[in-house]
Amino acid sequence: MNPSAQCSDPKPQTGALRWLGISLLVVLLDQASKYVVISKLAYLDEVPVNAFFSWVRWHNEGAAFSMLADAGEWKHYFFVSLALFFVCFIVWELRRLPVQQKLMGFVYGLILGGALGNLIDRFVHGHVVDFILVHYQSAYFPAFNLADSALFLGASLWLWLLWQEWRESRDQVAPDV
Repeated sequence: MNPSAQCSDPKPQTGALRWLGISLLVVLLDQASKYVVISKLAYLDEVPVNAFFSWVRWHNEGAAFSMLADAGEWKHYFFVSLALFFVCFIVWELRRLPVQQKLMGFVYGLILGGALGNLIDRFVHGHVVDFILVHYQSAYFPAFNLADSALFLGASLWLWLLWQEWRESRDQVAPDV
């Protein structure tokens, strides 16, 4: 191939804009739902919907499951830094992702949107607003929000894809018995 033809070749398409659109949708739905919760419920309010589900307005200053919620002021900067790191990492990965890896793009879109949704809360409110509470009798799952749901779904799909990749590589290496 001659050098001039190589320079004129278009860059490989990653489809990153499509996945950034998924992220934007997650952020918009997350922030809109939190806006409704903040405007309709006072802090610590709980509105039972049925025996297993309630709407609440709780503030989480920690991470998942309120980890480190009682830690010092450093935790705010730690969680903001961690979220910024993941946002940068996911954007970097999206730019490198081949267009045919649609499920991985969707995973990155969910994780990016969830991270940004909660990051916005930390900047605007100083904490994350949680409003979905699942429970059974006296057993309560920690309250969460749509950004948390996107993060959980994205991370779960990512682990599943890694497991699938590991199985395929193991099957290629394993001798037939």
